[in-house]
Amino acid sequence: MEFVILTGLSGAGKTNALHAMEDNGFYCVDNLPPLLLDTFYDLCENSTDNRMKRVAVVADARSGEMFAEIADVLQKAKLDGRRFKILFLDAKLDTLVIRYKETRRKHPLIGEMVSGSTEEAVELEDELMKAVREMADYVIDTTFMQPAQLKERVTTLFSGDIHDSLLVTFVSFGFKYGIPMEADLIFDVRCLPNPFYVPELKPLTGLDEAVVDYVMSFEVSRQFMQKLIDFIDFSIPLYKQEGKSEVVIGIGCTGGKHRSVTVARLLNTHLIERSQKSSTHHRDIWKA
Repeated sequence: MEFVILTGLSGAGKTNALHAMEDNGFYCVDNLPPLLLDTFYDLCENSTDNRMKRVAVVADARSGEMFAEIADVLQKAKLDGRRFKILFLDAKLDTLVIRYKETRRKHPLIGEMVSGSTEEAVELEDELMKAVREMADYVIDTTFMQPAQLKERVTTLFSGDIHDSLLVTFVSFGFKYGIPMEADLIFDVRCLPNPFYVPELKPLTGLDEAVVDYVMSFEVSRQFMQKLIDFIDFSIPLYKQEGKSEVVIGIGCTGGKHRSVTVARLLNTHLIERSQKSSTHHRDIWKA
């Protein structure tokens, strides 16, 4: 049985993620109180209905006071031998505040704020969720994501059996837009020759072979790549031994359009050729 618990900060995109999982063939349940997770898991495990063998449930702050026990519930469930994965959706707090103000929706914890402050409600939930975030198998930072990008990311994560081997995800990004919070490793490729300053390459991206050819035409780029490949090849077995479900590797350049995309693509191709489950997400590629 595949059982995924979808949780995270309110406003980070859990509804869109749940829709993506439903499109991927999961039986989805929204807003399940944490204290019912064990019962529902057992019902699914004992069911003869094949639809109940691939399940995703959302447990979040809408459960009110019951939500405070979610970390303990999840920890006990693991100790009891229940097999499940936790997908945690995250975002920068100021981004969440802006999203709530734009949609004019109320944060689920707003009732606990004497001041009625959305900012304080967001900060409280972030504090409550720290323990769960540390337990998560997958963390997605949606701060800079469009709904379509989130759907693509979730689809990549759950396109196969969730109990399959480690997934390596390369996230290309621009440092000027901020570091991806979900990254386990960050590599700075701003030291490589920059196509931005070549007029005919400036409007292109690392998805164009002309950009890849330019970046990799330099000896320093080829040496850099080989050392990076050696490090990643050495590290992946260690993460597998640790039991991680996903390793997110951030590859950053200035704007996230040329060098970082190029390097992320090449690393992804290298791992796939070695039969390692791998994917890419180009966070900032279409930004100005």
